[in-house]
Amino acid sequence: MLLDQYWQAVDGLYKKVRDTQRDNIIAAGQLIAEAVDGSGCVHICDSGHIIDSELIYRGGGLILYKRFRYNLNVENPVRKRDRSDLNTSMEGLAKYALRASGARPGDVLILGSVSGRTFYIADLAQEAKAFGMKIIALTSMSYATTVDSVLTSGKKLYELADVVLDNCAPAAEAMMEVDGLDARFGAASGLAGAYILWSVSAVAIEELLKRGKMPGVLRSANYPGGNDYNKTFVEPRYEKEGY
Repeated sequence: MLLDQYWQAVDGLYKKVRDTQRDNIIAAGQLIAEAVDGSGCVHICDSGHIIDSELIYRGGGLILYKRFRYNLNVENPVRKRDRSDLNTSMEGLAKYALRASGARPGDVLILGSVSGRTFYIADLAQEAKAFGMKIIALTSMSYATTVDSVLTSGKKLYELADVVLDNCAPAAEAMMEVDGLDARFGAASGLAGAYILWSVSAVAIEELLKRGKMPGVLRSANYPGGNDYNKTFVEPRYEKEGY
């Protein structure tokens, strides 16, 4: 059955993550613990493949992960005209987003882009590095090494990171050839990304406990007593202590 083939592919993906990414996962968890121990914060910005939803305010998860999003809204309903002669890349917009945010030098920024060439992620990586933040990149190295940079500097996301987490997804994402289908089936990056960053969380928790800090782990808000615990203990302590 295709179901069994899919399960086998997922098992293989997770094994590859364990075999190749252990050291990087440990380095990322230690980087987070060091930043938090030094009063830093942890921000997540993702191109849309699970991680900035999977880790944010989840029962059993760390409260210290906070989403970083920005956009520019322009209302100007004039008639359509040819604009091909104009530079509309908006490279550098992330610099202003960082200034408007609560980010500080020394904070950790987790950035997710499978290809590494999602423009606003790459731009944010470049500007955050110049700003003095520590960058953890979650990407597919098989994918990222086959595409060109979208930045005028020529840098790619993984080249801007302090720690690179390879989600082990194949180039163009899908894991399986299926008879009767023109396209490959089964995206790898979301599954691997969640697996990797929960693993990073395990390292960060252990490292913070070693430093005498009990990190705030949320309870399920829908389980009896969970919401009260989060609101009266975890959230206030995060605001005061940062973890």
